[in-house]
Amino acid sequence: MQAWPSENGSPFITPITCNESLLRPLNLEINSSAQAEKCKEKNELQSLNSKFACFIDKVQELEQHNLLLMTKWEFLKEKKHPKSNMESLFHEYISQLRKKLEGLEWERAQWQVEVNSWRETMEGNRKRFEEECNRRACAENEYVALKKEVDCAFMDKSKKEAKVESLVQNICFLKTAIEEDIQELQSRISDTCISMKIDNSRELDMAGIIDEFRCRYEDIASQSRAEAEAWYQDQYQELKTEAAKHCDDLYSAKDELGELSRMVHRVKSEIVNIKAQRKKLEEEVAAAEECGEMAMKDAKHKLAELEDALHKAKQDMACQLRVYQELLNLKLAMDIEIMTYRKLLEGEECRSVQGVLLAVQRSQGAVVCGNHLHGGPGRSGVTLTHGRESCSPANFNGLPEPGGSLCEEPSPPSKDLCVPSCEEFCLLDGKESDVSIVLAPSPCESRG
Repeated sequence: MQAWPSENGSPFITPITCNESLLRPLNLEINSSAQAEKCKEKNELQSLNSKFACFIDKVQELEQHNLLLMTKWEFLKEKKHPKSNMESLFHEYISQLRKKLEGLEWERAQWQVEVNSWRETMEGNRKRFEEECNRRACAENEYVALKKEVDCAFMDKSKKEAKVESLVQNICFLKTAIEEDIQELQSRISDTCISMKIDNSRELDMAGIIDEFRCRYEDIASQSRAEAEAWYQDQYQELKTEAAKHCDDLYSAKDELGELSRMVHRVKSEIVNIKAQRKKLEEEVAAAEECGEMAMKDAKHKLAELEDALHKAKQDMACQLRVYQELLNLKLAMDIEIMTYRKLLEGEECRSVQGVLLAVQRSQGAVVCGNHLHGGPGRSGVTLTHGRESCSPANFNGLPEPGGSLCEEPSPPSKDLCVPSCEEFCLLDGKESDVSIVLAPSPCESRG
């Protein structure tokens, strides 16, 4: 247990506990092992210097790459406004497409109203056509009935004419027979003489009676002939009148039938034209609907493409930001490594004047903090401990520590070589490996 007073002769400031092995005098004999260690140390310093130069080149390259990334980042920042303009233009294009779709829907409604009106007109024409067909059928039925009646009337007329002729022949025959009977009676009367005596004193005038009967018979025959002729003429005139009337009705029915036929043809042609117009309108409506659907699909496809492009640009921006952050971290690590090598070089410069305690420790990804060893697989490091006064842990006796550390025997303490703290630097080899600096407080304090 020892302590050193201050320079002005003041009493003990702080008690310091040191290892007694450190107070032993150094063995300054030069041996081959020390020379080998010095050569090894020199080679290591040369390799570290070469690595330092490589690291400087790498830092310059990373700075150039960082500048390039910053330029890209500024370009991407400036590129946001055209994207927003494109988005507004796209929204405007979508609104125009929607207006166009609304116009097409309105035109479709108008065409639908017109089609409905044409359908109503077609239904009215169809009803009229059916009515005309019914009227035509009724007229044809009436024509057939009238034809039958005319045929019946003509047959009756023929029968009556034949009956009149037979009656006239009978009259002529009866007249001839009566005339012959009269002549025979007259001849008989003229040949015979009859004398009669009648008590009533009345005379019988046979010639007058015969003449009277003959006159009566002739009157009856002429009256019958006149009545038959009058009845025949009346029937003939009536049939003629009916035939003329039926002929007029037939002619009017034929005219009406022809007019109905022309109307049917005209209605059929109108129906064909209306069907053609309807088909054309349906095709136009279908084409308009298809065009609207294609425009909507195109707009949706463009919207999806723009959204994908926007998402991809955001992902690229995020990747660039991540790369930029990684490069910043790498640059910070390189700066720390450069500072570490600068401290190392400064320590090497001061080594010729001051005592240096160098502990080279090989570990797998280890960081040495004081007397604790934090290790991990995959990396090796060099731990340097330098200072004006080496403050070693309690288990440091100038021998290798557990974990493979090689320590030189420290120089004896001096009151002018005590520093406030000791610094430990862990330099990990590898071009893109992390660099960790652990500053551990020293158990010794400076004097003054």
